[in-house]
Amino acid sequence: ACIQASHDGTSDDEAGDLIFSVNDGNDGAAPTERLRIHSNGRSEVTSAFSDIQTLTDGATITADLATGNFFTVTLGGNRTLGNPSNKVPGQAGTIFVVQDGTGSRTLAYGSDWEFAGSAATNAPTLTTTASAVDRIDYVVRSSTSIHAVATLNYS
Repeated sequence: ACIQASHDGTSDDEAGDLIFSVNDGNDGAAPTERLRIHSNGRSEVTSAFSDIQTLTDGATITADLATGNFFTVTLGGNRTLGNPSNKVPGQAGTIFVVQDGTGSRTLAYGSDWEFAGSAATNAPTLTTTASAVDRIDYVVRSSTSIHAVATLNYS
């Protein structure tokens, strides 16, 4: 691993970047840059946070947001999308919700999930066709508030 301070401006200024690199296990020894903090305060993650994580189907489906930002679940019955664990304000991602081969599955939402208007009246009704895919995009606003938007009927 390597942490490096690097000059990023012209020779007469003091601007610099802070660069974090780790060995990715693919090249023998050379660390690969994974995070850069620019002198203007902007941070840049130089590789994806995680693959799409598969959530376990059950009466209540609960994502652990410490394991990723992108999730998929196939519904095997009427379910509740519970409040995720390890929420960090500003974290954002997507949950792909897939109907099983039977379809007609419904999804209720935990109290932290908020859709435009209000969580109770505007929670989306999923596409119920067998094997249909819907997408829920989210941004964690606080420890008890997740703003979400559903895009329905991808397939």
